[in-house]
Amino acid sequence: MPLSLSSADKIASYGIRGADPSPSFLAIELSQAVHRINLIKAWDPAIGPGTRVLELGCGQGTCTQALAEAVSSPEDPTGSGHITAVDPGPPDYGAPFTLAQAQSHLSAGPLGPLVTFHRADPVNFLATNADTQWDVAVLAHCIWYFRSVDTLRQILSALRGRVARVCLAEWALHATEPAAMAHVLAALARATFEAHRVDSTENIQTLASPRAIKEAVGQAGWKIETEGTVVPDAELSDGLWETGTVVRNGFAEDVEKEIKDGRVKAVLTSARDAAIAAADSAGGAKMVRSMDVWVATLIPEQLVKSP
Repeated sequence: MPLSLSSADKIASYGIRGADPSPSFLAIELSQAVHRINLIKAWDPAIGPGTRVLELGCGQGTCTQALAEAVSSPEDPTGSGHITAVDPGPPDYGAPFTLAQAQSHLSAGPLGPLVTFHRADPVNFLATNADTQWDVAVLAHCIWYFRSVDTLRQILSALRGRVARVCLAEWALHATEPAAMAHVLAALARATFEAHRVDSTENIQTLASPRAIKEAVGQAGWKIETEGTVVPDAELSDGLWETGTVVRNGFAEDVEKEIKDGRVKAVLTSARDAAIAAADSAGGAKMVRSMDVWVATLIPEQLVKSP
């Protein structure tokens, strides 16, 4: 049976909360759980009870929680699947809880038997575990973290023959909801800025559109099985957060301090102005919604046999 939205409260409860979580914090966790359930439903029937999943770019485990719930089999625990969750992030990354704290909390809780976390670069992890196979690989909202689209090509190439399907989800650079256009513009501004910083650690490193991702998919020997769009619920705050980092005065100050090329500076200033205008049209930065998400499942291209 596909994962249901009725499981959102349970999935959200698995995450780290602290001693006295605020209502706003709990609301954020619930909205994140709902969004991950919607992604898994969009990938249906790729992930279900018993599925062995390789999750690359797991971060603090927000999607890991939903994946673990999806692969579990309460009627037959021995038939439950497993999540191998991989992320290269440093243990002290993240707030209000670090990556290490969040992952340790999940490992010590009810999901512990279903999840194994690895701190490793995805390309290196696949190379050093070359004989390991899974049913499905998942890359959910992590492609923009890669330093280049070539990293995605390397990962997909390494997954050939080791998983039956790959499930992808990334921001679509498209806004069905007008209030989400500010998120699109803010992402473009942030990505342009980070492309001109040598030691950037921001969460947008390479702004890959669905078209660019699909090109990498084909080059790596995969083809699209299914694709579609998920329009996030109004409660999902990612668009608000990303837009907030761009419209604040600090972004303009950083551009002025770090960008020397006058034309690049002009582009970034105008991109920020466009994001501000879009946020104002939405009723202010706090009313900005998250842009659409492109979702797809991949299957391998059949190898061409020599005559």
